[in-house]
Amino acid sequence: MFDSGFGGLTVARATIDLLPAEDLVYLGDTARYPYGSRSLDEVRAFSLGIARFLLDRHDVKVLVVACNTATAAALDVLVAELPIPVLGVIEPGVRAVIEASRSGRFGVIGTIGTIGSGAYEDSVATIDPSAGVVTCACPGFVEFVERGVFTGPEIEVLSRRLLAPIIDVGIDALLLGCTHYPYLNRVIGDVVGRDVVLVSSADETAFALARLLDQLGLAIVDHDRVGGHRFISSGDIRLFTELGSRLLGPELIDAERWQPG
Repeated sequence: MFDSGFGGLTVARATIDLLPAEDLVYLGDTARYPYGSRSLDEVRAFSLGIARFLLDRHDVKVLVVACNTATAAALDVLVAELPIPVLGVIEPGVRAVIEASRSGRFGVIGTIGTIGSGAYEDSVATIDPSAGVVTCACPGFVEFVERGVFTGPEIEVLSRRLLAPIIDVGIDALLLGCTHYPYLNRVIGDVVGRDVVLVSSADETAFALARLLDQLGLAIVDHDRVGGHRFISSGDIRLFTELGSRLLGPELIDAERWQPG
């Protein structure tokens, strides 16, 4: 599993809780975050390099792209080039928000790269062409999370400014189209109001992973087994361990360093 930094830990948390017998290797590419402001070609190259490292060095059986920007930029290439199954976060999230929306009109927020790619509109059109989706880029949200800042006047002002366009069109559900955004649930919820259901793709991706493992006969069936958890960062290991343990929980007690090629 990989992400540009800490956001994918929401997917890791859901996966550990749902699939406690499975081993997990998580790589946070904190040396090169945020991905959302980079070109899709750059993100695609980063994703391929990380995928090959996880496959070659850790012999992973499934790759979870726990980053919306990387899913939008690289999922098709990863599926085509890797000899193992690859799962992204966009489709599970879209299915969940379509189900959550009563009116069939919902919003999606994400990074500039994710929203600019059109991946969410494409996914919605494939799953339910009758659904109405409004997308909105939220630059700055990832940077707050990566600094460990989840509340406060600065982020409240930014949220009100960025979310105004989707509030004005009258949605009843909002997909947090970046795995960093669930850490800002409280602020985002206050801004959009109680009538809007917030949907995170983290739990849905974990459920999709469980189904995939079962379908392919790759699931560990020993329910007494406790899986191992390894965490890797391309950036500051001390910061990754300190903030990561706050975000994920006690499983993240240390991290290993990876130097991108």
